[in-house]
Amino acid sequence: MKKISIGSWAYTIGPYADKPVDFETVCSKLAALGFDGLELGGFPPHPNPDDMPDAEQRAQVVEQMKGHGLGFSGLAANLWAEHLIDSDDPAPYVAEFTKNCVFARDLGIAGIRVDTVQPPTIFDQVGEATALQRVVSTFATCNEIAKDHGLYMTWEFEPGFAFNKPSDVLRILDEVDDPNFGVLYDTSHGHMVAVVGARQPGAREVLDGGQTEFIQKLSGRINHIHLIDSDNSCHKDENGEDETSMHLPFGEGVVNFDEVIPHLAAQDIGHDWWTVDLCFWPDAWGATESCKKFMDQINDRYFAASAS
Repeated sequence: MKKISIGSWAYTIGPYADKPVDFETVCSKLAALGFDGLELGGFPPHPNPDDMPDAEQRAQVVEQMKGHGLGFSGLAANLWAEHLIDSDDPAPYVAEFTKNCVFARDLGIAGIRVDTVQPPTIFDQVGEATALQRVVSTFATCNEIAKDHGLYMTWEFEPGFAFNKPSDVLRILDEVDDPNFGVLYDTSHGHMVAVVGARQPGAREVLDGGQTEFIQKLSGRINHIHLIDSDNSCHKDENGEDETSMHLPFGEGVVNFDEVIPHLAAQDIGHDWWTVDLCFWPDAWGATESCKKFMDQINDRYFAASAS
């Protein structure tokens, strides 16, 4: 059976930025719904390294989670204020990453998530070859830091960030080339990258076999999984422009989970966590229960026999 978590950022950013759900309330609801844990968005108002610099504060968070019978499935580090591609000095990014590694270690979190920070339009300012070199070099450095702190590092590719074509994902994996570094496979992002080709600069690149072909190409290099639906569209930013993949509750989009789930289930990602991601969904709080019921059905259908 898979351990089911949900990303806490769904209740703090986007539609919830002005009305965040406090961490204790989130923990209480997830425990009541039978979740095994949560994936921590490490930024205010939820626990984060800046607001909790002391070991005692971090230990209290660990005890708070234990009190609810919950675990952490991972940390989404707050790196979005950093400059990964449009700077030739990676030191600030690496320092922020390191701070988050310490925080994750202190909370007993096993994996840390990153992305390429800048949007795909960054290639209008920085040549693609230079951008690739900066991403690969910094990711490789950070991966070594993650290993030093006992963490695996997972890269979440998506339409809203640079290097969002299937071949881009494979190229960066090949360049970093370390078993501790892998990709976070999100079923909405996977659909938008491999099926829709959203926000891809230059020639659009999709795969005839859609997500199942993409998962096969990534086989052995997926080390984290997010599940959620897609309706072939992007979430809009404050200017009404496409930003990144919409994340719809299960059954409200077009993803064929009966096709996708068996391919993901065949992946040895190194742990048992599968995470629901309702990022930017306007009623994430209300949709949490139905998403948990869907994941329970997935567990019963695909994993119950292996647990007996």
